[in-house]
Amino acid sequence: MSGLPAAAIPGGRSRLAALLLACGASQVGNAISVLATPFLVLSLGGSGIEMGIASTVATVPVVLGGPLGAVLVDRIGYRRSSMIADAASGATMLTICVLATTGTLAFPALLALLFLGGLLDTPGNTAKNVLLPDLAAAAGQPLARVVAFATGVERAALMLGAPLGGILIALWGPGGAAGATAGLFALAVVIVLRGVGRDPEPAGRGGAEDPAGYWADLRAGFIFVSGEPVLRGLVLIFLLINVLDAARFSVLLPLAAERDLGGAAVLGALIAALGAGALAGALAYGAWGQRLPRRVVFFLALLIAGLPLSLALGLGAPLPMIFAAAALTGLSAGVLNPIAGTARLELAPPAMRARAQSLMLAGSWAGMPLGAMLAGVGAETWGLRACFLVIALVYTLIALIPLLDGRWRRINAARPA
Repeated sequence: MSGLPAAAIPGGRSRLAALLLACGASQVGNAISVLATPFLVLSLGGSGIEMGIASTVATVPVVLGGPLGAVLVDRIGYRRSSMIADAASGATMLTICVLATTGTLAFPALLALLFLGGLLDTPGNTAKNVLLPDLAAAAGQPLARVVAFATGVERAALMLGAPLGGILIALWGPGGAAGATAGLFALAVVIVLRGVGRDPEPAGRGGAEDPAGYWADLRAGFIFVSGEPVLRGLVLIFLLINVLDAARFSVLLPLAAERDLGGAAVLGALIAALGAGALAGALAYGAWGQRLPRRVVFFLALLIAGLPLSLALGLGAPLPMIFAAAALTGLSAGVLNPIAGTARLELAPPAMRARAQSLMLAGSWAGMPLGAMLAGVGAETWGLRACFLVIALVYTLIALIPLLDGRWRRINAARPA
């Protein structure tokens, strides 16, 4: 399903390891900040609706900043873009920490800082992801395996960051947890600066100062993604499931933890169970998944990722069963992302990697603000359990799309463009 790896070059494996380590540091920071955000809102006297507003405001710049920043990522270089984005995220989280610990943080200021922090987050993550094909070749590893291991690093960061965030919130409050993320973003900058080396290819075409060229490049990326059936189908699937996941994990699960499950520490442990399962799924797919048909595996993983945890929470299952469902959900999610990530990188030309990646992610995430907002309203109107049961039903219907649509057969044989 992907080409044979080239022979490793001197230093190639160490550069790949440095990139994965930088990804891990920034993702641990993101995991802590995501966990801290609803508790920052609660510390300011907010309700479920205001939690939904905060999650929406944090998501909108991710959707906007991805495609708008991707052209610049292709032009100015992946390594430099990664460092700029992590430095900006660290600065905003440090500001939240200072304001929260001094008692001067207001809800509008929190919303503004969340917006600013998310604006460069997607370009920064994209810059790291699109380095993978070249660094995989330099390390002599097949791309599908490297993407799976990169997903595993992300999941390990979630597994570590969630309980660490819960402990930090319990010890220092959500403001102190925000401060810890600033240090992790700074660490990611240093690792990329010292360990990844120069960008493997010259950055993009033309200067970033040429407005006509900028918008032409952005339009070319949109035409490419919308014209490729596999990529277009992936955008649709992830658009729908991210609406549901934004509702589940940004609003409904924190509310359930606060009201019924025992607070931030239990929430952190549940997210850690998700991360542990996803890490196992990503590593298993990296080791053996290349031998399996992507379409069938994608369908099964999608079905399992949506159903067990939502049913357990919707039916009021005991806490051990909820933890088991969370681990199973994570296991399936750990398989989904390597399949989608490999297809994105295989099908995009090298000069368009950042744009294709960011446009797909922006399309996939476009519904997340709606999901968070609807979850906040639904939790206050119909109750948490009803919301979880609706999500279980809709997730099952979405999972049928790749099974029933014959165009999804092409995902089994994605080739470089």
